[in-house]
Amino acid sequence: MYQVIIVIHVLLGLGVIGLVLMQQGKGADAGAAFGTGSSGSVFGAQGAASFLSRSTAILATLFFTTSLGLAVMNSQQSAEKELVLNPVKAEPAEKVVSPEVPVPVENAK
Repeated sequence: MYQVIIVIHVLLGLGVIGLVLMQQGKGADAGAAFGTGSSGSVFGAQGAASFLSRSTAILATLFFTTSLGLAVMNSQQSAEKELVLNPVKAEPAEKVVSPEVPVPVENAK
């Protein structure tokens, strides 16, 4: 479930970026007043701006919702694995006894 939400989150983020880049700035509206610009577009002179801004607002809302959902899911997962607040007491390790290995003694003369 976590991976599905991450994939949706990334796709929403890319969608928001794409819609923001397709929108024109406020300075581009001055050209439409003199007969140039997007007055002959599919959405009309103001239709494209409202459509793109509404789409951006919807995608941004969904993006923030998935962000909140991922944060909640991540906080629940990390609460179970928190080692600082809930330390695990380790059992003492068993003493490993190595077999005695005879050390060769050089001939003392």
